[in-house]
Amino acid sequence: MKRGRDNARPVYSTEHGRTCPRCGWAERDCKCSRAGRETVPGRITAKLRVEKKGRGGKTVTVVDGLPRNDAFLQDLCQELKRTCGTGGTTEDGAIELQGEQRARVRDFLAGRGFVVKG
Repeated sequence: MKRGRDNARPVYSTEHGRTCPRCGWAERDCKCSRAGRETVPGRITAKLRVEKKGRGGKTVTVVDGLPRNDAFLQDLCQELKRTCGTGGTTEDGAIELQGEQRARVRDFLAGRGFVVKG
């Protein structure tokens, strides 16, 4: 059995300071952490679409055009999953819900003050 630090990564460097745990770049140069901290605007326009391609024939409702704020997306995804009674996930700044859920999602988002297209 090999003993060593194959999975070791630098956590702090005196040259650059703290490093990002996701990409390994210095925190001040990290691009992945900035994407997750985008502020949430007052008026949000959400775009709805239904996708089937590349999912083995399964239908997925996608809510796109949302701010790329990780905490906001996770909270909204949880509320949508609870409202629709289905599974889902957040991926690349969009929320994917299992099944054809456009009517329920549109009503829920309009009730929360979002502008809904699609």
